[in-house]
Amino acid sequence: MTTVNTEKEFVIPEKMKAWVLGNPNELSMIEKPIPQPGAAEVLMRIDAIAVCATDLEIISHGLPALIQGGDPFNKNFTPGHEYMGTVVKLGPGVDEFNIGDRVAVEIHAGCGRCERCREGMYTACLNYGMNYGDRNKGHRANGFTTDGGFCEYAVNNINTLVHVPDDMSDEEATLIVTAGTAMYGLDVMGGLIAGQTVVVTGPGPIGLMGVGVAKALGADPVILTGTRDARLEMGKKLGADHIVNVNKEDAVEAIKRITRGKGAHYVLECSGAPNALNEAAKMLNRGGRICLAAFPQKPVPVDVAYLVRNNIYVFGIRGEGKSATHRAAAFMKQKRFDAKLIHTHTFPLTEVPTAIKYARERIDDAIKVVVKITGAK
Repeated sequence: MTTVNTEKEFVIPEKMKAWVLGNPNELSMIEKPIPQPGAAEVLMRIDAIAVCATDLEIISHGLPALIQGGDPFNKNFTPGHEYMGTVVKLGPGVDEFNIGDRVAVEIHAGCGRCERCREGMYTACLNYGMNYGDRNKGHRANGFTTDGGFCEYAVNNINTLVHVPDDMSDEEATLIVTAGTAMYGLDVMGGLIAGQTVVVTGPGPIGLMGVGVAKALGADPVILTGTRDARLEMGKKLGADHIVNVNKEDAVEAIKRITRGKGAHYVLECSGAPNALNEAAKMLNRGGRICLAAFPQKPVPVDVAYLVRNNIYVFGIRGEGKSATHRAAAFMKQKRFDAKLIHTHTFPLTEVPTAIKYARERIDDAIKVVVKITGAK
């Protein structure tokens, strides 16, 4: 049997504390065996994890999680995906990371064998969820199709890891994946946005990180729209040149005013509002581009004729593909924007349900709620 490399300074127990999903909105803490890393994998001690809106969807409604070919309820499944931690064990042949490295994670490893994975589009893996029983094709998406991070240890493929700088706190490091999602959205729209107008709609975590990333990429101006003044002001601190409260001013008219009637080049849509796509299209100049980084809860009507007449491109993204987390992490390491601003609340592992409640109900205007699992940094 091939042995797994480890070091004496990390004493790894046989079992760990983990939250598992029972019925919808029912979480309970149990003990689970600590997983073991295989080839091209490491075992991480999870130090901190942020609560994402998608976690809330999974815990309440199941999708987009897919466990054992179906919904994730009552299957001993641990949700959570925006985590960081410390490498404590290496799988066979792993030399890309060292024991003791601090790392943040992407969600998706992909199967590595389908057409999309071969193209680098691992977040659109054609074998999504096919990682159980005799249909195990090697796909992994922690917190979606395999156990996630509301626990003490997790196994991750080396392709999902990004180094965390020594001077970055655990809490800030959990935000790398959020910034990576915003980076991916700007990537798929073209990426070369220096000197061009970017509108970000919706000042949630991805939208606020979208402002920071767009400004770091040289977009000019960056315009943030939303309904909450406090979050819009936070957007200013992250680099927004203009903010628009859509409760006080029509969003489309505001964009036309700011751009002197020309319209924007790009819209990063992060609100998920029912009419967001139609409004985004009208904010753009002809040939402009929209990336949908959020989704409405129900099907919505879209003015396709307007999109076609004006040669408007529409993209949808899943997660933080194309290694966007590495580029986002580089910006954060260089302190090109202050991601820490969106971290508002911290809870211990024993209080995950409370953390979930704060995030879902936006208690005390919670934006990014972090669960601190160890006292590492």
